[in-house]
Amino acid sequence: MNETIVSKTSEYFKKKGIILPKISELCDPHLISEDILKRLKNIDKDAIDPLNLFRVHWFNNRNHSDISKIPEHIVLTNEFTGVEAKIIVNIGRLFPLITAHKVLAAYGCLLPRILNGDFDYTKHKAVWPSTGNYCRGGVAISKILGLKSVAILPEGMSKERFDWLEKWVEDPKDIVKTPGTESNVKEIYDACNELKKDPNNDIINQFSEYYNYAIHRAVTGPSLEKTFLEIKKDTNLKPRFYVSASGSSGTLAAGDYLKDALGTLTAVVEALECPTLLKNGYGEHNIQGIGDKHVPLIHNVMNTDFVVDISDKATDNLNLVFNSQVGREYLIKSLGLESSLVKKLPEFGFSSIANILASIKLAKYMNLGKEDAILTVATDGADLYLSELEKTKNNFQGVFDNNACANIYEKYLKNIDTENMLELSQNDKERIFNLGYYTWVEQQGVSLSDFEKRKDQRFWLNHYKHMISLDDRVEEFNKL
Repeated sequence: MNETIVSKTSEYFKKKGIILPKISELCDPHLISEDILKRLKNIDKDAIDPLNLFRVHWFNNRNHSDISKIPEHIVLTNEFTGVEAKIIVNIGRLFPLITAHKVLAAYGCLLPRILNGDFDYTKHKAVWPSTGNYCRGGVAISKILGLKSVAILPEGMSKERFDWLEKWVEDPKDIVKTPGTESNVKEIYDACNELKKDPNNDIINQFSEYYNYAIHRAVTGPSLEKTFLEIKKDTNLKPRFYVSASGSSGTLAAGDYLKDALGTLTAVVEALECPTLLKNGYGEHNIQGIGDKHVPLIHNVMNTDFVVDISDKATDNLNLVFNSQVGREYLIKSLGLESSLVKKLPEFGFSSIANILASIKLAKYMNLGKEDAILTVATDGADLYLSELEKTKNNFQGVFDNNACANIYEKYLKNIDTENMLELSQNDKERIFNLGYYTWVEQQGVSLSDFEKRKDQRFWLNHYKHMISLDDRVEEFNKL
């Protein structure tokens, strides 16, 4: 620990009125002091105000006026999914500042650097490589804390992400656009390696930051547990699976918590157009937010049980049905869905829809019944993909009417098959684990011993324990 920098940073934060939330407070925001909760009521959720750090959790209610008893969620039932199992979806777009849960990951990755004195605000820049939401979360947290930052993301990501960044960065040069789209993660790493030549650039790479893993195991996992236990009350409902898109694999870490706490199995979702985990495959796709063509260093592969692939044709087309007047009328009038559910469907972004479709496939494959539950997350909402929605509309073949909506819904959701998925054997897990060697050892210089020790579950447990142990140090820092 560099106590000189820690002390200097604490003084800097005091002058800015910054109090750092504890991990326990983000895990259970009912532990936040009444004074802070009262003051929050007068703060806009997207304001550059340090109090908004205390909204970086899953318990914000839908109008951000208060915290909910349990995380806001949607229970998808048979009428919508066509399967008997209940699919429980925690809502990520209620996170502040960026309307996505990656702001939590950014805080979790920056906090230990502050507490250790590894980040000197007078000279360092936080560099946030991402396929979209994480870099926005990093920029938001950095700006609230008065720290310099840089966002890196592929140039092909949705217009809404760039519009947001342009309003938040101090200099347009702090937005680094790399070639390609979702699948071009290596190009992001190349940009990071170039920026790393300047020792004042702190590369906070979500794909290799174990703090990203640990914060989701410590915060996202318990939030899903609380949701399930409330829904389960006075029923025989059994938690069977946790489902999450790969992405950086941070959110997947919630599955490790849930496996210990509830006995669930973990399924990882990827795009069929780029079946890296399923087939060592490659390609391009539009399920934005789940960068691929590699296995993230922080993916606990040996504790993953299923791989489920979803086509971006499904997510593009269902996004059109969920977010158009024609589609809503079909769902309510023709399909008979409750209007209250249909109004909430815009809370599902592309990867969220993929998570739901993967849950349906698992329910079919495992023949789950009405007393079975699958837990998943909607990491962001449709508002981040309005420009992509317009592209889908413009490229739609034929007339987009009630019949078209029926065909899309039946093909991509109600009648989705159980192909292109894999129940992982020991050999499958080792194959996927070994696939990461080529990115991390050969390309990115991770030592072989550091790479291989990730097979041991004690390695991952220690990272989780370290994250939840930070509360005492946060309290000391705030009191300096």
